[in-house]
Amino acid sequence: MSRVDERGRHLDRIAEVRAGRHAEKVGYPIGIRETEVVRTVAVGAGLLRVTLGGPGTQGFEAHAPDEHVKLIFPDPDGTLRLPERNGTMLRWPRPALTSREYTVRRYDPVTGEIDIDIAAHEGGLAADWAAAVEPGDTMHVAGPPGGLIVPHTYDRYLLAGDITALPAIARWLEELPRTARGWAFIEVVDAAEEIELSAPEGVEVRWLHRGELPAGTGDLLVRSVTGVTVPEGERMYVWVAGEAGQIKPLRRWVRDELRLEKADHDITGYWKRGVADFDEDDH
Repeated sequence: MSRVDERGRHLDRIAEVRAGRHAEKVGYPIGIRETEVVRTVAVGAGLLRVTLGGPGTQGFEAHAPDEHVKLIFPDPDGTLRLPERNGTMLRWPRPALTSREYTVRRYDPVTGEIDIDIAAHEGGLAADWAAAVEPGDTMHVAGPPGGLIVPHTYDRYLLAGDITALPAIARWLEELPRTARGWAFIEVVDAAEEIELSAPEGVEVRWLHRGELPAGTGDLLVRSVTGVTVPEGERMYVWVAGEAGQIKPLRRWVRDELRLEKADHDITGYWKRGVADFDEDDH
């Protein structure tokens, strides 16, 4: 099957899921691309946006608000190892590469620009890179491997997370139908980390200020989310991401209180306190 046929097949599947009743993960052909830094800019006080461009971004796939790519860094000894194309997949070398996973905040097929919003994190590999990088510098990007396609047929949507989830939530709010209803809860330090969001009129955005509490601690997010009242008989989709331990009670809430089917929610630990390069799939 040609790459054109493969592309047509997954685009058809995305359209089917979008018009259906339940969310589903749909795979895209996975690429490895050499990109170059176009610019960096602060997004509020908590995020640094790195815009990547260059010929290598041509044909990039972007279809879901929480899809992700891997930024590939040189090994500690300075060696840059890369995965190899293997049909529509990638073959990853061993031992594992030095990489970090980030949400695709925006892709512009006209300019070929990819925006990656990186949360400031002292001592973090990608955060330190984003703070020091300069236009023209090279970054290799792998993915996305696919995305969670969520129908626009739910009665309400509930989105929640911390600063690491903000890029995905911002994209969610932009891409939902303008008639969508629901809530978005975002935990940040204070008002300085708040950013402008393009939310549908019927989606209430609630910024939660944790103040002096360390990131990933406290129950402010959980208390706020579980305080919503869902009208009886309405179908709701729930999307939550953040510190793995902090959001754990929301898994129980969705299962035991809301009684949502597995296809009607997605709760993902994006990071874990004290663990570098946390990957929930490994735990």
